[in-house]
Amino acid sequence: MTQLRAFQRKPGRAMNESPVRQIDPHIMERITALISGVERVIFGKRETVKLCVTGLLARGHILIEDVPGIGKTTLAQGLARSIDCKFSRIQFTSDMLPSDILGVSVLNPKSREFEFRPGPIFAGVVLADEINRTPPKNQSALLEAMSEFQVSVDGLTRPLPSPFIVLATQNPIEYEGTYTLPESQLDRFMLRVEMGYPGSKDELHIMRRRDPRAEMARLEPVLTGDEIVALQDQVSDIHVDDSVAQYMLTIVQGTRQHEHIQLGASPRAAQAFYEACQAHALVNGRDYVTPDDAKQMAVPALSHRVLVRSREGNLAAAARARARAVFDVVKNTPIPR
Repeated sequence: MTQLRAFQRKPGRAMNESPVRQIDPHIMERITALISGVERVIFGKRETVKLCVTGLLARGHILIEDVPGIGKTTLAQGLARSIDCKFSRIQFTSDMLPSDILGVSVLNPKSREFEFRPGPIFAGVVLADEINRTPPKNQSALLEAMSEFQVSVDGLTRPLPSPFIVLATQNPIEYEGTYTLPESQLDRFMLRVEMGYPGSKDELHIMRRRDPRAEMARLEPVLTGDEIVALQDQVSDIHVDDSVAQYMLTIVQGTRQHEHIQLGASPRAAQAFYEACQAHALVNGRDYVTPDDAKQMAVPALSHRVLVRSREGNLAAAARARARAVFDVVKNTPIPR
């Protein structure tokens, strides 16, 4: 029970209290508008878009991982353009420096004092494109920003704007000049999302579409930064019954006991899983979490945080092995009644 209390962020609603409330229709209207806006540039991927919105509302960062040409950057740009806040894109390369991300102090010849020039990390939505094309020292420059929403440069700590979310893309194939993301970096992402190939009808539409940039340019913001923060505040009010919280904890602990998992999910992963389930319930119009929320969020929230015993040398194969192991844990965990 001590572990369960540490796992929960707030006490559950007593069983004899009044029934759960319905989500305000205006809130659902705004969430639906956000999802529909992104779907104007990404076809046939509603569940993937909903996963990204779930991560956004849970104040989490998202790693979009799939083969080249599948629409990872388009998805990230579409989500960013649908929110009325500052957006920046960092195209990661092997010759970058941490100051290219965080910013640098330059000498002002008039005042003869150093002035800080903020880097692209100082934005509400940051697209870290092809994050695995830069060395680990540049990837580590994101750690403090992603975990503490602040940046320390030249001995000073500077807060980042709110909301703040990193949308990173990565190709799961080892190309020349790519670097594997360290475990500490992977653990900062709340969700790992795969795109997958589109269906035949959607791919035909994509193939016939002449210029996708035109549709992206017409995409209008549907939510302001303040509205996003208000929605994020709603997530913490989503009710989680004790039995459902125990079910989530059992899944997390199951990753530490599975025969094919060498290193299971950490307490930080458990907390991210809990909050992702709350956000998933809100996106689906409920103010309470069900076991189905946990089943659907387990692989996106936990698979990139575990190490499997498989000796797969390919990133894509290793990712599939981790997802299979977490799915197996979920399948073998009894559902609370």
